[in-house]
Amino acid sequence: MDVGARSASTSAVVEEFLRRTREGDPDRIAELYAETVDWRVSWPEPRHPAVPWIRPRSTRADVADHYRVFGETCVPDEGSVTLEQITVDGPHAFLVGASSQVVRPTGRRFTMSFVLRLTIEEGLITAHHMYEDSLAVLRAFEG
Repeated sequence: MDVGARSASTSAVVEEFLRRTREGDPDRIAELYAETVDWRVSWPEPRHPAVPWIRPRSTRADVADHYRVFGETCVPDEGSVTLEQITVDGPHAFLVGASSQVVRPTGRRFTMSFVLRLTIEEGLITAHHMYEDSLAVLRAFEG
């Protein structure tokens, strides 16, 4: 497959990912991921005890759990995500934006910029690397 065709396929998966993410069904979102996923969030350690969704993940079931935990921890009507740019380069997509969420345990809001790098192979997301202001997220969990 040439680069142009791969980019078109990558764009289609990204659009479906965004649609399913807006709908908020963790299992439907996870269906877009490969059985084994290279998963990374932007925290210095692979796990953080105060932020329940920052932990190692490597399977489609782990992906569903991530979205489920995030949805249960954040107040849905109080959150927003704004995408500023989507760049596709072959199998890679880079989503640049900002997120503002209120966490249930403290009622505090975090606002952060992020870059999400997705890699798509054979129509499935094989890598999910989120680069975010994890410190802003942590501060929302501090009481």
